[in-house]
Amino acid sequence: MKAKTKIILSVICFAFFIGLIVLVKKVDVAAIGPEGTEIGLSGINQDFHKATGLNMGWYKLTEYMGYGALALVGVFALVGLVQLIQRKSLLKVDKTILALGGLYVVVLGLYAGFDKIAINYRPEILEGETAVEPSFPSSHTMLACVVLGSAAIVAGQYIKNQALARTLQVLAVAACVVLVVGRLLSGVHWLTDIIGGVLISLGLLFLFAGVRNLLGEGKTQNAE
Repeated sequence: MKAKTKIILSVICFAFFIGLIVLVKKVDVAAIGPEGTEIGLSGINQDFHKATGLNMGWYKLTEYMGYGALALVGVFALVGLVQLIQRKSLLKVDKTILALGGLYVVVLGLYAGFDKIAINYRPEILEGETAVEPSFPSSHTMLACVVLGSAAIVAGQYIKNQALARTLQVLAVAACVVLVVGRLLSGVHWLTDIIGGVLISLGLLFLFAGVRNLLGEGKTQNAE
């Protein structure tokens, strides 16, 4: 897939994400959340939440999977640090590693930003919390899917054994699917929160893959 196509797909995903925000803020808004908080697309969200309920088992599993994703960030950061020490110049560090660093900075910025912006509120006040929290998009879904997805994209570049690289790519994608489904079933987010998290993740991953190609890396990797 060409870099231009990936960037176009990224723009489409971001456009759908923005469109979802508009729908959540404007359509079928009702006070169905904890402490009377108003929730957009309330009918769909409420029906789905009633069907799943609150499942702390899935919640804890997805939390642990998120920690695993953060560990992957540490691995790539270590690779970049080793290259920087060996090559004695930031400009000589692999462009893929630098692009990953930029991607992670953007994700962390979005994670912090959406934590302060109340587009929708959580359907539950969890133990240990004292007030409702913003929940759109699912920032946990966004962070984990972007890290796991980007790892799948670059695996073929850093793991020379292609069979092993393919296996790790499949495992990373499978982990993303389990995390998204688990977050849905946990009941700590509305359906639209998860959809928003997936859309922004896809947008960021297509953008990363496209920029990586424009930088001249990854064009021949089967991972993409």
